[in-house]
Amino acid sequence: MYTPPAFVVDDTSEIHAMMRACRIANFITATAEGPVATPLPMFLDAGEGDCGTLFAHLARPNPQWKMPVIGNGLAVFMGPDAYITPAWYAAKAEHGKVVPTWNYTAVQAEGPVEFFDDTARLLDVVKRLTDLHEAGAAKPWAVSDAPPAFIAAQLRGIVGIRMPITHLTGKRKLSQNRSEPDRVGIRNGLAESHRDLDHTIASMIPVPPSSS
Repeated sequence: MYTPPAFVVDDTSEIHAMMRACRIANFITATAEGPVATPLPMFLDAGEGDCGTLFAHLARPNPQWKMPVIGNGLAVFMGPDAYITPAWYAAKAEHGKVVPTWNYTAVQAEGPVEFFDDTARLLDVVKRLTDLHEAGAAKPWAVSDAPPAFIAAQLRGIVGIRMPITHLTGKRKLSQNRSEPDRVGIRNGLAESHRDLDHTIASMIPVPPSSS
């Protein structure tokens, strides 16, 4: 991912937080037949390895796990994004030398891929994913709520993924390279949008407190 210095996120804990804020990621592998991608809910175990380890599972009929991986796998986590119109720039009235852009946050995690179908390991992954996404529910559902024989049958239909992260790239492209008046204009323009993601990006635009 091309990441100019103004947009780099280099703190591992910050990058992990960005990953956890994304409910789904694109899991991508290179194969002899070309790149293969599957959108998956993945969870991060930050305590396993220097950069953490990602876990997920695929449906067994998905051919991705059967295709030998060339090099490392790649998980892409996309955060909020928003179109930025030049109409919001103070610079538009000054000289008109402005063009549209897109603001967004993203993380790319890279590492060797392991596919597995050991029942105990699969059950652990399923339980951890379930507990993660059921947290906060009024009546959280647990894997143990279902009959054991049913869960055992479901586990036979999936294949686990483990990807120790060897390289992390974090990016926040939030108009940091624009002047303060331009950033204030962008924030105010996004705040008037009807899109929730535009409001989220607006809240992330770096402006001095006096401009709020």
